[in-house]
Formats: sequence, structure tokens, C-alpha cells
Amino acid sequence: MMRLRLKADGRIVAILADGSEGAVVNALGPAPATSRPQSAAQADVSEAVYARRVRARTKLTQAQFAARLGLPVETVRNWEQGKRSLRGPARALLKLIDRMPEQALRM
Repeated sequence: MMRLRLKADGRIVAILADGSEGAVVNALGPAPATSRPQSAAQADVSEAVYARRVRARTKLTQAQFAARLGLPVETVRNWEQGKRSLRGPARALLKLIDRMPEQALRM
């Protein structure tokens, strides 16, 4: 089993047997480029679209996705409707799922 770590700058690295870090080649290609929205309303819409797109790529329903992450389905629903913004840990988790869905959701 490969251990992965999400770095603060958004890179995903593998933790090697000796404790060092190695680069992970993303089989899905480079991460999509995102630009910073100009307003808070645009940020909410952008985050909602991003959350919805990440979940849709996993081919899971909101309830299934929430269950796999150990979250209430209302949280996922609120992310996707823009009622709740993505804070640091949630953003990092979705970024990991977006880049490496099979590994991130493996139980």
C-alpha cells in the first residue's frame, strides 16, 4: 500500500519506506488550472462547481460520497450548493480525491 501526503503547496508526495518523500506522477495528467475569482460570490459558485465536479468524477451519489468520507450528507450537499465554503481540510481532501480518486477513496 502506498502512503500519500498532501503538501501545503498542493503537491501530492509518496512516503517511501525510509521515511523520505518521492514525487507522485499523476496518472490523470496535470491538475486543472484554476484562477482566483474576483468576488466572494464568484468564489462560492466556483467552490460549489468544483465540489460537484470532484464528486461526479467518482461516480458516487451525494449519500455514497458522504458515507465514504465519514461526513453527513448535508455537508456534501451544502458544498455543492454553495451554502458552505470549502475550508482548508475539506479543500485539501477534495483536491486529493480530484487528483487520485481510486487511492483517496480506497477503504
